[in-house]
Amino acid sequence: MSEPNLLLQQARERLPSPADPGEHASRQELADLVNAWLFENHHRQGGLTQEYVGKLERGEVRWPNRDYREAFRTILGAERDKDLGFSRSRRTNPAVTVTDVDRKGFIRTALGAAAAVPLAELAMPAQAITPPSVIQPSDIAELRTIAGVFTTWDHTYGGGLVREAVAGQLRFAVGLLKQSGCPANLHDPLYAAVGWLAHAAAFMAFDAYAHDDARRMFALALTCAEQANDWHLRAKVLSSMARQAIWCGDADNGLTLVEFAMVRADRLTPAERAMLRSAQARAFAKLGRVQEAWRAVEEADAEFDHIRLSEEKPWMRYYDTAQHSGDTGHALFDLVIDRRATGGVGEAINKRYLPEASRRLASAVAGHSAAYVRSRAISGIKLASLTMATGDPEEGASVGGRAVTDAGTVRSRRAQDDMKELAQLALPHKSRTPVAVLRHRIREAVQT
Repeated sequence: MSEPNLLLQQARERLPSPADPGEHASRQELADLVNAWLFENHHRQGGLTQEYVGKLERGEVRWPNRDYREAFRTILGAERDKDLGFSRSRRTNPAVTVTDVDRKGFIRTALGAAAAVPLAELAMPAQAITPPSVIQPSDIAELRTIAGVFTTWDHTYGGGLVREAVAGQLRFAVGLLKQSGCPANLHDPLYAAVGWLAHAAAFMAFDAYAHDDARRMFALALTCAEQANDWHLRAKVLSSMARQAIWCGDADNGLTLVEFAMVRADRLTPAERAMLRSAQARAFAKLGRVQEAWRAVEEADAEFDHIRLSEEKPWMRYYDTAQHSGDTGHALFDLVIDRRATGGVGEAINKRYLPEASRRLASAVAGHSAAYVRSRAISGIKLASLTMATGDPEEGASVGGRAVTDAGTVRSRRAQDDMKELAQLALPHKSRTPVAVLRHRIREAVQT
């Protein structure tokens, strides 16, 4: 009997499930994450399955190949192979040494003509990948799992890493919509599953500042939501479209998108309504409509108080206290920073909203787990910027240092721009050593 690899099993069980953040990742979900990482970082299709992960955890296989080990270490947050229980077999054959076999020559012989083909071409399939002629419920379940995996990856590592992989999956998924062999009872679930995948792809593109790609993919997701008559998907897509518009400086259009999403708000869940009210508050804040922004925050709070996570859709369970605090805190941040002044209305705004903005952003930083490190980083940078501009610069530098560390683990253009804003707000205090160190770390992080 093989000795079970408990270190690997425990590491997997610490990883949140992409489909249900309240649960740990399954063997299949871990396999999917490893395969996606291999595609993005080594430009090859991974063949990992839940059965193989099971063999690893049962100790039947102790030493997966180098690329797999690297992927496992990255995804599970391990520094060394042995931290995941990976070790070489002690059984060796002293009669065989490296010099006995010309490994490179053997590989060239085995590959034949393929050895002379550029690596990029080897990664391209020679046979077309065609969608199934008849849609099965398992196809839809697979699409939802893939969308969940990519969404989780986006939260943890940012949108810049696997955009090509998710775009390829999305093209395949759209091909399923064109198949005539889709039973009538699977029409709506199929469109909804493709819509969720399109939303995941669109948000990754938004995070990477591929804004035109994001808008097209959001449009696809919204079309799928309408085709599926899925009000929950529709609300989520419109909320994300609004966030992109607000980020790109078009708060007026963002406000319109939120209000469009709120049509028949009675069909939405409390978490969805809280999400939309938070986006509405951010739009009002950017437009300088102070009272309306604060009222939207209060309405978001009221909706949040009615949330019962067990009654929410799986994809809305991310909207917990940390997420709500961060979203509403961002809106209040804009009220304070965009309108700070030496007197008059600016002083009144600071007195009323500054403590609340700081409290909410601090709550977000404290509450976000490692699975949502990008959100934790962005809220931390905002909190540091707020403290730097209105409070103690050295405290702001301390908060900012922790946030920059988080931001260094993700690839997010949004996080980069927030760091640049923090560096600019820190400029008047650059003679202080902690602030100078922070500005240096930001320069290095942005360049990297």
